[in-house]
This record gives sequence, C-alpha cells and structure tokens, in this order.
Amino acid sequence: MSAQTSDTRPLVIAVVGSGPRGISVLERLAVRATAEAKAAEATAGRPPRPLRVHLIDATEVGAGRVWRTDQDDWFTMNTVISQVTMYSGDPDGGPARPGAGPSLGQWIAEQTAPGEEPLGPDDYASRVTYGHYLAAVYRTIADALPDHVELAPVTGRVTDLRPGDGGGYLLTLDTAPHLLEADRVVLATGHPFNAPDDFERDMLDFTARTPGTRYLCGDSAADMPLGEENIPAGSAVGIRGIGLSFYDVMLSLTVGRGGVFRTRENGTLEYRPSGREPRIVVGSRSGLPIPARGRNQKEPSYSHKALFLTRDVLLAARARRSAEGGTGQLDFAEDVLPLLLQEIQHVYYLTHVRIARGPEAAEEFAEQHARALRAGEDTGPLLVESGLAHVPPVDLDALARPFGEDRFESSEEFRRQLLKVMDEDLAAAALGTVDGPLKSALDVLRDIRNMVREAVDFGGLLPESHTEFFHRRFLPVNALLSAGPPMYRVEQLRTLIQQGVVEVTGPGSRFGADESAGAFRVESPQVKGSARLVHTLIDARIPTPDLRRDTSPLTRRLLEEGMIREYVIEGPGGSRHVTGGLEVTGSPFHVVDATGAAQPDLYALGIPTEHTRWFTQVGSSRPGVATLFYRDADAIAADVLRPLPAPVPAAASVPAQARAEELPGMAAARPGGAA
Repeated sequence: MSAQTSDTRPLVIAVVGSGPRGISVLERLAVRATAEAKAAEATAGRPPRPLRVHLIDATEVGAGRVWRTDQDDWFTMNTVISQVTMYSGDPDGGPARPGAGPSLGQWIAEQTAPGEEPLGPDDYASRVTYGHYLAAVYRTIADALPDHVELAPVTGRVTDLRPGDGGGYLLTLDTAPHLLEADRVVLATGHPFNAPDDFERDMLDFTARTPGTRYLCGDSAADMPLGEENIPAGSAVGIRGIGLSFYDVMLSLTVGRGGVFRTRENGTLEYRPSGREPRIVVGSRSGLPIPARGRNQKEPSYSHKALFLTRDVLLAARARRSAEGGTGQLDFAEDVLPLLLQEIQHVYYLTHVRIARGPEAAEEFAEQHARALRAGEDTGPLLVESGLAHVPPVDLDALARPFGEDRFESSEEFRRQLLKVMDEDLAAAALGTVDGPLKSALDVLRDIRNMVREAVDFGGLLPESHTEFFHRRFLPVNALLSAGPPMYRVEQLRTLIQQGVVEVTGPGSRFGADESAGAFRVESPQVKGSARLVHTLIDARIPTPDLRRDTSPLTRRLLEEGMIREYVIEGPGGSRHVTGGLEVTGSPFHVVDATGAAQPDLYALGIPTEHTRWFTQVGSSRPGVATLFYRDADAIAADVLRPLPAPVPAAASVPAQARAEELPGMAAARPGGAA
C-alpha cells in the first residue's frame, strides 16, 4: 500500500460477496461513515479521511447468487414479508437511507401498482422479489454515501488474497481490474460449491459409465439444470431430501413445466398438468416432507423471550462444569435441551389455557407453571387443575419422525398414512403462531436461537456432545420443525401426492445405483414394494459448509497459504472435533490463521463460519429488533473504520500475532479462554 499518511490517503475496504451479509456490512459502513463525516466537520472543521469500498460479487453486485434478480418467480421465501428488513432502522418519515428504510413488506407495498393486488404483511414473497429489494437497498446506500466515500462495485470472482508488502492485502480477480489493493477485507461469500463426497463420487462414476443417467449434486434449484433438455417429460426422477430446497425442485419440475394449481369451487386444490412433467419419486430419513410454518399472527418485533434457557442459567451450568474439573463446556443433552423443552412446553400449555379459558387464567397459569418448572416440581397437578390432564406434551422426536419403525404393507398404505399426517400438520398450522398451541410452541425454536448459540458457539459444547447429539440428533429435528415453508406449498405437495405426480417412498429411504438395471434405485425398507428405478437422481439438500471440500479457488488458496484454518472443538483429555467451518474470533470476527493468530484486518461473516457459529444462513434482519444479523454487521463496520496505523517499512512490519494482541477481544473464543 501507499506510504501516504493515514490521514490523507483513503482507507480501502474490500467486501467479498454482496448477498445479504455483504449488503448488511455496507449499510452499517454507510451509517458510520456518515456519522464520522458529521463529527469531523463539527469538531475539526475539516473533511474526514477518504474511504473507498470495493463491493465484489461473482454473480450480481447488490443481490448475490442465491437472491439474484434473473431467477424464476416460483422460488419462495419462508419468512413473511413484514418480518424481513435489510435496514438497521425503521422508516422515520424521511427518505429511505442507510439506517432508516422500509421493510420488505413496506417496500413491496410502495412498488405495487394501482389496481394490483398487494401482498399482505403475513404473505410470502418470491426469492426474486427479495433480490430486487436487496438491489434497491444497495442503490439507496450508494446514492446516500457522503462525499468522502467512494463505492466501487466489481462483478468478478476473487481467486487469491495475500498480504501486501507494506500491510493490507492484494486481491486477485478473474475479471478486470484483476488486481485490487485493500487495507481491510471482509469475506461474506455465502453458500459454497463442495467437491463430491464418497456417495456423490459413486453416483457420478455410475453416470459416467451408464448412458441415459444423470446425477445432480445439491445446490440452489435456480442453478440446477432442471429443464426438459436435461430431464425429459415422462422420465422418472428421484429426489433425495424433502426439506425446504425440495419444494424449489418440485416446483421447477411442475409449475416450471407449465403445470397450474387451481382452486376448485368447493375450495379444494387441484393440479392441472401440462404433460411435460417427469414422474417424481422422493425420499428422506424421516419420510416426512418438512412441515408447514404456522399461519403468522405475530407482529414483526414480537418473539418469545427465554424464561428458562437464559444466559445466567447457561453461565451457572458452565461454572458447575468447571467446578467438577471440566473445561466449562456443556453437554447439550443434559445442560441445554431440557431447558429448551421447558420453553416449548410452557408456551404450548399456556396457549391451550389462553384459548380455552382466556388471558387472565393464562397469566395465572404462566406464573404458576414457570415457578414449578424452575423449582423442579411436578407440574402434573397444575396441568390437571388447568384442564390439561389429557393434553400430551410436545414430543419433538415423534413430530419429526412420525412413522418411527412402522412397517407398511404397500406404498398405498404408506401414502394414506402420510396424507393423514400432513392433514394434521396443516390443521395445526391454520390455527396460527399465537392461537395454535403446536405451532406457537414450535416457533420457540426460532425465537430463542440466540440462546442456543450462547450454548454452542465457539466450542461451547463438549466435542462428543456437539458431534453426536447436537449435530447428528438435534439439528435434523430442529431443521424439520422450525423452518418450514408456507402452508400453501405443503398443500400443493399434498395435491401432487394425491394425484400421483409425486410419490414419497417412505421412511429410511435408500438411494443407490442398480448396475443390472442401468438406473438408480430409490426405496424405503419400511414400505413393501416401494423400490423405484429412476434415470435422474437429484440431491435436493443445500451443501453444508466444509472448508476442505470447498471448491472455491479463493478458499483453497487461503488454506494452502495458512491464512485460514478449520475450527476445531477441543475438549478434556485431548478429545477434539474438526468442524469444517472457518475459524474466526468472537465479534468482530477476525479470521484466525494456521498458527492460531487472529488477523486484525481480515474478517469473515455468515455461512463460511458455520460450525464455529451456528445458524449463519440467516438472510435478513427483523424490523424493530436489534437482531444478531444487524449487530454482527455493525461490529465489523465499526472495526474496519478504525484508524490506520502509522506506515512502517516492510522490513520492520509488526508480526501478525503481535498486531492481533494489540486489539482487545480478538482471541478465539474458547471455553475457559478469552472471548
């Protein structure tokens, strides 16, 4: 970098990735840079130091890949539009600008033409609509930047990042300008492209030697080759996974082929095929399509506040573990899950009482029930007294695995049972997220994610507990029950199953290659006669971040050069779990290099840091709430704007470890260590 003084030359920041996380950092940079300009003018009567921001994206600057604005409109969000915002403050009567702007719902209302049917606050937008909203937020930020800030958008892929001779970093791109200099770099690169795992390699090898077959690895459905030229009409398609991403694939193969859903006069739904659809066979471990989100009844700023799984209780549990001679790391099954279940059961029973007996009775019940749970008392007598003796508690495992080990004599028998379970779920969802006991209780899983993060982030769990229980047992159940699609999507799938367009094989579904048949085989060992041969097999699951499998040239280069490393959870007795996530410090999330040193001018945020932190795929903030999404972005924005150090000759540069130690709060957060 230049040897000009830090007051006269621009502070240069590169943000790599301009999806929601990158835009959130840009928005907070704009807010803070504007405040910095006003402060400089007021106190010194001179302009502030210049600032240049390179915003880099390989797909679309301002929207990113997943939310790009040229995708089809049948891909849908799973959060209602009133609960989504990219501004760090609500509108205040002035023009939209960084720090004060419309939510997605408010923006959509502004864009709705006269006579056009507007979306309501509890409706869901398409992903492409959110992409246009992101692009509008980006333009608003760019237009509102103060004079001392230059924004330089770059469409291209960063292929290399290395330290500059005099400090800062050099970024190599696959498009012009090919080389950029920056003092500080923020990595917000989003969903990865992973190299195939063992199963995927076997399937790809099979397709290579078997004409007429095709295997598609997991990815955003908008980027999958799902057209008729690749998957002919009438051909058999197997789909692995029935989660959120499955619905995108399903719609691409039905509505995307010209099929139409219609509501009959009696109010029931029907699907009118175009004749261009393939035959769809789908399966998963549970055999259950991800259940529906409850009909939203919550205001954007409302969420359940933890009563039992609180920060103080978790700190006490860590202290107890330490006093027992441990590391302070928790056992999720013993220290966390029971408290989380108390939150769920409390909301569940409270909602039953409120609906049956009114708000005053509910308030009295809530106080007595919470007191009994905290004291470890038997709540049975209170439930009997409240008329809940015959109301079974919420059983997360049973909800997520409703078929258990049941055996079915035919695919038709399983189909009838599946439709019954789906009907029960839709009925529960129709009651809502406030008046529906079940969906109100399950919404707790979303509302108190931050407290779960307090327990698990940065190696907060014992390695075995993190791996065996949290990751392998709890997370699949949590994902199935806490983040479902809109009700109408589940209704559409139900219709497709009824009409025979989609067939669900059953629980414990198996996928593999049948060499003798020259096709893939999909079957459930619990459903007699369920085996089906398909010529296309699609993985409808979004890839899990894994540094060692990430095919990004940038990630591979950073690993090779030791500028990043995988996060390893270390426990007592030398136990450890290599997570596959990018290691960062606590806020403001400095990247940790191969030697364990925090790099003060390199940051990472969002999906690349999954496993070090939990549930990083959040793609927005929430109006009226100081969400973690907002706080993360603001922490990075504040840190990247700190003054540059005085220039030093390259030969006398301070080692990275020493630079890290000069900054507070930069040690990698580990139990028993600095956070």
